Amino acid sequence: MPRLILLHSPLLGPQSWRPTAAELARRGRSMLTPRLPPLLEVTGGFYADLAAAAAAAIAAEGEEPAILALHSAAGELAPSIAAALGAALAGVIFVDAILPHPGRSWLDTAPAALREQLTAGAQQGLLPAWDGWWPPGALEKLAPDADLRAALIAELEPLPLAYFEEVAPEITFDAPCAYLQLSGAYEEEGRRAVRLGWPVVRLPATHLAPATQPRAVATALETLTDRLCERADA
Repeated sequence: MPRLILLHSPLLGPQSWRPTAAELARRGRSMLTPRLPPLLEVTGGFYADLAAAAAAAIAAEGEEPAILALHSAAGELAPSIAAALGAALAGVIFVDAILPHPGRSWLDTAPAALREQLTAGAQQGLLPAWDGWWPPGALEKLAPDADLRAALIAELEPLPLAYFEEVAPEITFDAPCAYLQLSGAYEEEGRRAVRLGWPVVRLPATHLAPATQPRAVATALETLTDRLCERADA
């Protein structure tokens, strides 16, 4: 059975995956929750450097095949990580995640209202940390537990506008894929996954469900992992 690699969004930290990681460990699943370097510390290209860091962390833990579970903005890194890992990649599960968009930037894929809001709020090339993107009370609804919410926020920092402006590299990407949709904000991505013929699971949850609903997310990941493995064996 391939290892599960739970990779957090570059806008968040690994705390967004830790409750699900603990649940998977309780079930005896082999998995890893690597930490991406903070965006403010990236000195080269964001896609290349983040992918290299993720691939190095995965390779350091062994050479057995891995299935990536990519949350949110980590989804756009899939082709770059796949290229860095090579044959060690057994599949990708996009978890309420943006899909790869070669030749376009993150801002190119964002709704016009969000794009205008973020670029208007940039100061000296920096955007607010992710929790500053939400109206008052919204984050409390996504993560009602105060201790969990504080742990998530503790990992956040201002974000360089350059990350959102960088154009994704043109990389051929043909790994087996599946999609786990958690919120209505990613309805279009879920529909696209269906059109592409990928296994899809939809949970009535929120975007932060890997942190707030670990049992349900762990079960969905196990289901999609099994389906990807069945397709590989067919």
